[in-house]
Amino acid sequence: MKSSKIKILIVDDHALLRRGLADLLRYEKDLSVVGEAGDGETAIRLAAELKPDLVVMDLMMPVMDGVEATRQIKAALPDTHVLILTTFGTSADVSRAIAAGAEGAIMKDASTEVQLEAIRAVAAGNKVFSPEIQRSMDETPVPPTFTQRQLQVLQSVTQGLGNKEIAQQFGISTDAVKQHLNAICTKLGASNRAEAVSIALRRHLLRI
Repeated sequence: MKSSKIKILIVDDHALLRRGLADLLRYEKDLSVVGEAGDGETAIRLAAELKPDLVVMDLMMPVMDGVEATRQIKAALPDTHVLILTTFGTSADVSRAIAAGAEGAIMKDASTEVQLEAIRAVAAGNKVFSPEIQRSMDETPVPPTFTQRQLQVLQSVTQGLGNKEIAQQFGISTDAVKQHLNAICTKLGASNRAEAVSIALRRHLLRI
């Protein structure tokens, strides 16, 4: 007989927070914590193995952040829902995570009732956002979605690398680099690579 419980994977680099949330969910008859991860790469591997209904995802983590982990999990498991649990309600990373496929985002200091309600709602396919996160989203345009390669190329441009150097770095042709740069400029509304970098940094799409 198939279990009716919502299978949850908790992803946060702070073990104490993971354990606290897991302990909270243990007492809910319709919820089941099937795994925990402390970074994005581990989250992707566990998600593939466990196929959870919902991933509760932190944003700022070592090895791989929650945005990229969300993108890859949603690409591989489109029926798995992602709820962002964050300390930074105004962080641009929240908008990036939503663009990557997250269906909800709430603050870590939200009440137990709010957290449980959000978990159940997002697992059911609904979108849920804390008021402060919703305000930030309303005030900030949704960032463009880049492929992993486009982000890599853009990051290399910030390091002062030319097309040939970038091509050698990733084992692709210079024409491919140009195509990636053209796509990046189009998505950012930039007229050249320097302007693209400036816009990306200003909108916190890159870390330097």
